[in-house]
Amino acid sequence: MSLQEKLISSFMVMENQGKLDLDSNLHNIRTEAITAFEKQGFPTKKDEEWKYTSLKSVLKHDYSVFPVAENSIEFKDVKKYFLHEIESYKLVFIDGVYSSFLSSTTHDGYDICLMSSALKKPKYKMIIDNYFNKITDKNNSTSNLNTAFSMEGAFINIPKNIVLPKPIQIINFYTGNEKEILLQPRNLVIVGENSHVQIIERHQSLSSNVVLTNAVTEIYANKRAIVHYYKIQNDHENASLIDSTYVQQKDSSIVSVNTYSFGGKLTRNNLAFFHEGEYIESHLNGISILNKKQHVDNHTLVKHQEPNCDSFELYKGIYDDASTGVFNGKVIVDKVAQKTNAFQQNNTILIGDKATINAKPQLEIFADDVKCSHGCTIGQLDESAMFYMQSRGIPKKEAKALLLYAFGNDVVEKIKIPALKTRIAKLIATKLGVQLGFEM
Repeated sequence: MSLQEKLISSFMVMENQGKLDLDSNLHNIRTEAITAFEKQGFPTKKDEEWKYTSLKSVLKHDYSVFPVAENSIEFKDVKKYFLHEIESYKLVFIDGVYSSFLSSTTHDGYDICLMSSALKKPKYKMIIDNYFNKITDKNNSTSNLNTAFSMEGAFINIPKNIVLPKPIQIINFYTGNEKEILLQPRNLVIVGENSHVQIIERHQSLSSNVVLTNAVTEIYANKRAIVHYYKIQNDHENASLIDSTYVQQKDSSIVSVNTYSFGGKLTRNNLAFFHEGEYIESHLNGISILNKKQHVDNHTLVKHQEPNCDSFELYKGIYDDASTGVFNGKVIVDKVAQKTNAFQQNNTILIGDKATINAKPQLEIFADDVKCSHGCTIGQLDESAMFYMQSRGIPKKEAKALLLYAFGNDVVEKIKIPALKTRIAKLIATKLGVQLGFEM
């Protein structure tokens, strides 16, 4: 039985065992999603959007679809994965199951809680009906798969005129108690008018067992809302991640999504922004540092649908050994989206003889009064700069690391949380294999 067939039969088991409310509108959404997935199947390299990324090595495993038992872990064993230097709200999941012991949630003026609660409780029905699965790509088979099986994740609902006093951390731990497991967390983030929120998301395996995470996040930023979202991807070599994030912005809102990819076997990031108002500002930033045979594919879309909006996109990659990077950034400017300012840049350094980058920046402009640019550079370290630094007494290894640090610095400088900026700088140093006597 193929994984696709196993998933379809597992969905039928969920229905037969009464795990789904068969009379609800949500069940209709799930049914449509699994039907679409059954028709579409998993993407292959024959699909243009997956031309440079194959899932064959990921899909060959016999994944457990549902955890067989609830597992627990001690905070002392996972403390290093939290941003513990500052206070924060926490939503922690262990093998897909909520951990109340490690979490810190609230309903005091705003909701930082569980997706399972929002999907089941009547008081959230209007919110779910208005927002759940409204901006996902219905042609994306992995998003459809997640929608069909979505049971748990983060539900964040911030009313208008609230500046959240501390960040939110969403952490998904995988214990490895299952030999091979497929997990599908679902996050829904709604930020009201004039409100401000910072969110940090991480998927972390605690063993070398095989795990495939198929995650979907929907972010809704209402008028003048500010959202800063950070994704830390630094998992084990047998962990793979398909992460699809969809962002809808209203007038004068500001949203930034920042992705830091340092580990994992295969990572695919789908990131889509939709402008539904004027004077919107969107920021898409990412840095990938890979080695061995790691693979990271960043697919981005910014759809300018209204005039007077800005988008700024900066992705950088450092690829060693036989690692592979993919960047496909698309900016679409509709005919009515006059006065658009769209900037897109992808810069890559290849330091491994067998390292590969596939870059495809795209602009589709249907308006005539716009300021749009895109660029792509691929190269190696500057040998003259290396020689200069070595001539000043800096060892070759440290000189190389300093240059690579400087290359990625402008991405890291965009982090708004000082403690997180320090953490990311240390992760970069670790990935480069050096200990440097300064912080970025």
